[in-house]
Amino acid sequence: MSQATLAIKKISGHPGPAPGADVERDYQVAKLIDTTTCIGCKACEVACLEWNGYTFTETTFDNSYQTMPSTAWNYWNLIKFNEHEREDGTLQLLMRKDQCMHCADPGCLMACPADGAIVQYTNGIVDFQQQNCIGCGYCVSGCPFDIPKFNPTTKKMFKCTLCSDRVSQGLEPACIKSCPTGCLHFGSKEDMTYLAESRAKQLRENFGFEKAGVYDPAGVGGTGVIYVLHDVTDPEAYGGLPKDPHIPWVVRFWKGPAKWIGNLAMLFGVLGVTLHYFRYGPKEIHPPKNGDGGKP
Repeated sequence: MSQATLAIKKISGHPGPAPGADVERDYQVAKLIDTTTCIGCKACEVACLEWNGYTFTETTFDNSYQTMPSTAWNYWNLIKFNEHEREDGTLQLLMRKDQCMHCADPGCLMACPADGAIVQYTNGIVDFQQQNCIGCGYCVSGCPFDIPKFNPTTKKMFKCTLCSDRVSQGLEPACIKSCPTGCLHFGSKEDMTYLAESRAKQLRENFGFEKAGVYDPAGVGGTGVIYVLHDVTDPEAYGGLPKDPHIPWVVRFWKGPAKWIGNLAMLFGVLGVTLHYFRYGPKEIHPPKNGDGGKP
């Protein structure tokens, strides 16, 4: 295992419309979010907006400390707050940083019909290329985390890019840089997994959180954003984090068997027309006969 303090170097960047083109890959990157040390300061929300050039909008009060009810096309990073009643009857305020999970097997990419609109770089980051987006919204149906959001003005889809522009220059994402408590970490997937498992073990052995664990769901091939949770058996308590996320079977069928069935149907159609031509020849149009009203 590599050292947890391994410097970020030669991390693949923004290759353009062709995934992985002209990119050197040293390792797959990942973000670790330790929900047990999050204080809900929202510094990461501010950093995300400032770095990506989005203006601050009016917040929405919904009897919670949350800034917004959910993420938006211009609000990619949101701290979710949930008052959770524990087994002993006491209340626990659970906070979770909600954003794109950068799945190893991204449902948004599988569902997207536009070439080059969604790319997955060789370091694992899943990015949107708005110049190729057709605004169909199919990426929403493919994402089990409800992340992609539609801009009604530009008719394009948006989401967190994991600051691929910063990562390409060997920097941490802006939210990582702003966190004051060490809740957020960034590095190789191997290092972040080791660090997360070590923290979960510490919570189980020293702090009485017997169900503490790491959220890195296998249903989407693992994610580029992993969580340390007090109770990994109940991720839904952390603002609706799905327990066992999968790409919807409809999307897999549409982009898998249905696609090949359609291609085969088209191939047999062309083959049938060709065989009909060789067997019966081209269709002949007979000239009109006299006295039949000009009908052929």
